[in-house]
Amino acid sequence: MPLEGSKYAKDLAADLKPGDVPFQPWARKLFDTRVDGSHSREDPGAHCLPPGVPMINGAPYPFKVVQTKDFLLVAYEVFNLWRQIFLDGRELTADANPTWLGYSTGKWEGDTLRVDTRGFNGKSWLDALGRPTTESLHVMERFHREDFGHLRLEVTIDDPGAYTRPWVVNEEFVLDPETELMEFICNENNRDLTHLSGN
Repeated sequence: MPLEGSKYAKDLAADLKPGDVPFQPWARKLFDTRVDGSHSREDPGAHCLPPGVPMINGAPYPFKVVQTKDFLLVAYEVFNLWRQIFLDGRELTADANPTWLGYSTGKWEGDTLRVDTRGFNGKSWLDALGRPTTESLHVMERFHREDFGHLRLEVTIDDPGAYTRPWVVNEEFVLDPETELMEFICNENNRDLTHLSGN
């Protein structure tokens, strides 16, 4: 689970200085209209659509990692989503079907797992504040288990459609061995949308 709850799902750049997110002009303008919450109804999550990568990792719900020889399966409690990270040496496909969570390949670099994800649909927000993405998004994640119970994740956002250069954030996760994943059905009893502002 995320060490700091929903901190990075709410604001991926929470630990960065104000000018550290290198927006393209159109992306900055869009973000400025979203950041005050007046467009929260437009957040894909408000419509029970999946949070993309990396936002899903920062959601304040547990996830489980199942490792096999050829792939990792990440089962997320939030929205009952799952993600495959292929470890069999395949290359990132240039014509991946655009999806919310993208197409992920990984390889071990010592005791750090490097994951490259492309093939996004450009509809997800990086965080609840509304940092935009495009289909050009490339997310690079470096997972490193520091010790038993502590996982560090370095995330590089490289989306030339929305940002002028790559930028990096760091998150921490803790093991909760007493937790089991529960069913999370977003549309069941969802009353949020009528209370959110925006179109």
